[in-house]
Amino acid sequence: MAGIIEFSGTILTSASTERRGLWSVDGTLTFTRPAATPELVLDGWVIPGLVDAHCHIGLGPGGLVSDAVAEAQALADRSAGTLLVRDAGAVNDTRWLQRRPGMPRIIRAGRHIARTRRYLRGLAVEVEPGELVEAVRKQARAGDGWVKLVGDWIDRGAGDLAASFPASAVKDAVQAAHDEGARVTAHCFAETTLDDMLDAGIDCIEHGTGLLPRHIPRFVEQRVPIVPTLINIATFPEIAARAESKFPRYAAHMRDLWLGRAERILEAFEAGVAIYAGTDAGSVIRHGRIVDELQALHAAGLPAAAALDAGSWGARTWLGAAGISEGASADVIVCAEDPRGSLSTLRQPKQIVLRGESLPAGMN
Repeated sequence: MAGIIEFSGTILTSASTERRGLWSVDGTLTFTRPAATPELVLDGWVIPGLVDAHCHIGLGPGGLVSDAVAEAQALADRSAGTLLVRDAGAVNDTRWLQRRPGMPRIIRAGRHIARTRRYLRGLAVEVEPGELVEAVRKQARAGDGWVKLVGDWIDRGAGDLAASFPASAVKDAVQAAHDEGARVTAHCFAETTLDDMLDAGIDCIEHGTGLLPRHIPRFVEQRVPIVPTLINIATFPEIAARAESKFPRYAAHMRDLWLGRAERILEAFEAGVAIYAGTDAGSVIRHGRIVDELQALHAAGLPAAAALDAGSWGARTWLGAAGISEGASADVIVCAEDPRGSLSTLRQPKQIVLRGESLPAGMN
């Protein structure tokens, strides 16, 4: 049962703002000292729970997983300090997990929407262009304000990456989602896919490996963020090796995209494009790797504080979720060192607090 917790260390309410004096009272944060004596005092550097902005709780390599597996995935993320997930497409309806007090908070996007026979089997709702608008409306109503499109995938006839849907269909689909009050994000590997998505008024891009210098001003002007999923992009050489014999053009393309991954993200960040952290856990990537993604962003050239912001304060603001503020849910991590200068401290936190409940710290 949540009671009173005192956080006696340094409170980071943003990447650049420090303060002292924070309490959790029955699961709610306050900067006002309560009259009653705290049951627990935690000292250290306090930040909001981490955010995985591209995660798939309830999805496995073959699609649907059991509720037990979905719960284990959520717990693996929680143990890594991920207390908020934007679920970017899952087959398992995880609304039951949203009602579980010990689970990370989940913002659901419904199921992926892909072109027929142009995506991983069992993962997506597969439609033809004429069916796209209706599919988007349905998934917008099924999710929590997000729709996920598969913008491109290998076209086996062409032997390379190609857009999943005509540009006109994408534009109508994005408008339909907006009419339903939902934002749209899209899986995009290839260069030309980004043009169609930006033309359509997309709200976010996943992966963005095809980013070119000509795209960056449009991302800035349209305020479209990128979730690079760098630990997933690290698998591109393996994908290319498997495809080499049948699809050499595709294999070469994937290797080129992999080679430029860090340069593209750093250029976008330095130009002012918002970058957020996402692992793409759920199919190939195991759950609980958010710190790996933060460190990958830092290795790509983002300052450590900016990489942390991509998976903490900034990501929460973007998703409309509270961080450390008066009246917010007590979803925080207590670190031994200042995580803005040492991302590695996130792997061994002193404490994880979710909804005011102190949990065992079991980082990966």
